[in-house]
Amino acid sequence: MSVLFDRIALIGIGLIGSSLAHDIRRLGLTKEIVVATRSADTLKRAEELGLGDRYTTSSAEAVRDADLIIVSVPVGASESVAKEIAGSLKPGAIVTDVGSTKASVIAQMQPHTPDNVHFIPGHPLAGTEKSGPDAGFPGLFEGRWCIFTPVANTDETALKRLRGFWEALGSKVDEMDAEHHDKVLAIVSHLPHIIAYNIVGTADDLETVTESEVIKYSASGFRDFTRLAASDPTMWRDVCLHNRDAILEMLARFSEDLAYLQRAIRWGEGDKIFELFTRTRAIRRSIIQAGQDVDAPDFGRPHPLDKK
Repeated sequence: MSVLFDRIALIGIGLIGSSLAHDIRRLGLTKEIVVATRSADTLKRAEELGLGDRYTTSSAEAVRDADLIIVSVPVGASESVAKEIAGSLKPGAIVTDVGSTKASVIAQMQPHTPDNVHFIPGHPLAGTEKSGPDAGFPGLFEGRWCIFTPVANTDETALKRLRGFWEALGSKVDEMDAEHHDKVLAIVSHLPHIIAYNIVGTADDLETVTESEVIKYSASGFRDFTRLAASDPTMWRDVCLHNRDAILEMLARFSEDLAYLQRAIRWGEGDKIFELFTRTRAIRRSIIQAGQDVDAPDFGRPHPLDKK
């Protein structure tokens, strides 16, 4: 793989930022990686892991002479980062992000981005419930989608260069407008996480079922919700606040559908229940066929017998 950018600055070094660092290094996509994060302890850990070539707690310092800047912070911090780096960006640099809400990020960052810099909002649809610099690993983006939501008058050459970068990481790239992105992600990502947080919270509040029982029998289905509910609370708090309208719309639709199912169960309408459950199985099959998961028992989890 050839060098795509002489210097890449990574602002934020959590799961996404550290995974980017691993892949950029592994694939030789740059001559120098500069890592920036506010926390001195996190920065020290990133250095211990060898994620960059230079390290700083100053985002402004990190972006000086960088050709590509990737902002990987909770979406609520996007504006403060944009303000901090604005005066240090070199002409022609590409600034992108990895935030899960795009309209809000654009509103926060675009007003502070100099006209001679290319701002291209992005969102890689990849991740785990883990967070921090230790959570990253090479290959996280392989076979996953990265969505661009270009602003008006985006430079086509810059867009092509950024597309080439994500494709080098193994991602498939798509483009859509920010508002549409936020609606799509509200249903495929944000709502499932909110439901998972709520279900796990409900179990924690139960007085008639002990915590030991919840943990002991979790493999019956509850366990799969806990994976989502273990995600970074700061990131998901910001997602809820910065994609509020789309999330509330999807929550309302979900509540209506849940009420329909509740009535069917109450009145013993087995045909309605069976029809719903049959229809939803097709979604699972489609996800597997699209290469976004594996068709393996128990979601491909390893088991002791598998090792024999």
